[in-house]
Amino acid sequence: MPITTCIFDAYGTLFDVAAAARLAAQEPGREVFASKWSQIAQDWRLKQLQYTWLRAVADAHTDFWKVTQDGLDYALEAAGLDDPELRERLLSLYWELSAYPEVPAMLAALKDAGLQTGILSNGSPDMLQGAVDSAGIEDVLDAVLSVQDVGVFKPHRSVYDLVGKRFGCTPDEVLFVSSNGWDAANGAGYGFYTAWVNRAGEPMDRLPWKPQLVMSDLTGIPAAAKAAP
Repeated sequence: MPITTCIFDAYGTLFDVAAAARLAAQEPGREVFASKWSQIAQDWRLKQLQYTWLRAVADAHTDFWKVTQDGLDYALEAAGLDDPELRERLLSLYWELSAYPEVPAMLAALKDAGLQTGILSNGSPDMLQGAVDSAGIEDVLDAVLSVQDVGVFKPHRSVYDLVGKRFGCTPDEVLFVSSNGWDAANGAGYGFYTAWVNRAGEPMDRLPWKPQLVMSDLTGIPAAAKAAP
């Protein structure tokens, strides 16, 4: 069936998760952090994701803000930094993550083509709203869906169910886009037509399913939606 709905993961897909650490590293007086910010950002993101998976399998759900804080605390300790003011600054900046440069025009092109657009994210509703507002993309999104509605993190199938419930579409009408290879793969296993935005050129995850498309950024998404089988 033709694609009617384009759904995006949020963090790392539409929004640059390294932006908070990058901006903090540029501020005066943060020379020690500036020398370590890249590794801290990487560890922060990895632990944030790992804690969602571990909580999902342990049936110990919490909101995404909690795992975001826990991931940062781990990353700062691993870097040997004990700086409460820096911690608060990084968390504050996380509510104002910038979108990748191509995002506004890409979403506008999808809307111009008559497609429904939305976010499907582990993020809590208030975090997602903050990022959407900061990026100025609310007018090109039809819905922002959060796992808080089902009480479990991705890749649980009940999360992907939220798309059909909100948009009234079948999985094969959905182009699902994620920067997480595991998310794009599980979306494909669910029945979505999926695109993995592999900005870092990482290897394909060894999972039972694979995304149908692999892209280096989001520029080609409107064309992919139009050309989908």
